[in-house]
Amino acid sequence: MNVHEYQGKEILASYGVRIQRGHVANNAEEAVEKAKQLTAETGTGWHVIKAQIHAGGRGKGGGVKLAKNLDQVKEIAGQIIGMDLITPQTPPTGKRVHKVLIAEDVYYPGESETKEFYLSVLLNRGKGRNMIMYSTEGGMDIEEVAEHTPHLIFTEEIDPSVGLQGFQARQIAFNLGLSGEAFKEMVKFVDALYKAYIGSDATMFEINPVLKTSDNKIIAVDAKVDLDDNALFRHKDLAEMRDVREENPIEVEAKEVGLNYVDLDGTVGCMVNGAGLAMATMDLIKYAGFEPANFLDVGGTADAKRVETAFRIILKDANVKAILINIFGGIVRCDRVAQGVVDAYKNMGDAIKVPIIVRLQGTNAEIAKELIDNSGMPILSAVQFQEAADQVKAALS
Repeated sequence: MNVHEYQGKEILASYGVRIQRGHVANNAEEAVEKAKQLTAETGTGWHVIKAQIHAGGRGKGGGVKLAKNLDQVKEIAGQIIGMDLITPQTPPTGKRVHKVLIAEDVYYPGESETKEFYLSVLLNRGKGRNMIMYSTEGGMDIEEVAEHTPHLIFTEEIDPSVGLQGFQARQIAFNLGLSGEAFKEMVKFVDALYKAYIGSDATMFEINPVLKTSDNKIIAVDAKVDLDDNALFRHKDLAEMRDVREENPIEVEAKEVGLNYVDLDGTVGCMVNGAGLAMATMDLIKYAGFEPANFLDVGGTADAKRVETAFRIILKDANVKAILINIFGGIVRCDRVAQGVVDAYKNMGDAIKVPIIVRLQGTNAEIAKELIDNSGMPILSAVQFQEAADQVKAALS
């Protein structure tokens, strides 16, 4: 589950991470009041207006601007709130901005130059360990840094049996070229950041940039946070941070009815039971020369009501040109699934305007095939995996 920048900063602050302070506003008038409040709390004279959407690259799209007085705060907030912000990480149509973060200016002059760093905590799936990735090239796209100057990216792997060690935090601060008070501040920052990552059951914390201020403080200027959905039962407060307006509406609807659905960019809709078979089905579609339109796991039950719900979810995607149903009858009997498919097709009437290919294998697979073949419905049946792929290819050729 992704959260907004201001929510990620709230999590960080609760673990002792120093953040760029700010308040959220839902309209231009409220933005001015929040700016006044922030000035009273921090003494900041300028304010940074930041669009709050679940996407990076907001500054490049015009979603992050500096206001030097309250009139500019009102004007800029009014421009950003309600806009469809387009960034490299949004759909082509952009994402609607519903709120902005009014943040303090932390790039003030002082005894030393400001410096920007990149710092993230995530799981190294290849080694089964958490790792801290960091670079002196903060404020830039880390993908660009990795491609053109990979020697400027460092990693520190964390042994899960002992956790982050003090020498590792010091090594990070040293590799970032810090010394004196800034060095000590970075060590504290790294330790608190890792505690926030572990404590919130996150899958990623990305801070870009981490700023060394002119008076040698270390501050999280941004926060991109992804929380593990499967651990939210332990964090009721974090679960309440979910903003469904930022999520794919089809995925939200599917989740509400208990379907595991992920929207993709292809043309072949998938309805499968079991995540492993679903992945294999997607591979099969690609081998046939097409792209899957979704990942959809209907689980261990596939009665008429559930199949019909899955049909309706899949068909909300206008790009779907065919639907492949691939069910292994282990827990559920194939003939019951077949009857569910036929009943669902009858209930939906003319709503289904694309070819349906059903491949059932397992308990009572042959009976299931007969049920479909004798149903009088325009449903294509298959028993073998490759046979189903061939029928998809024929239907779309």
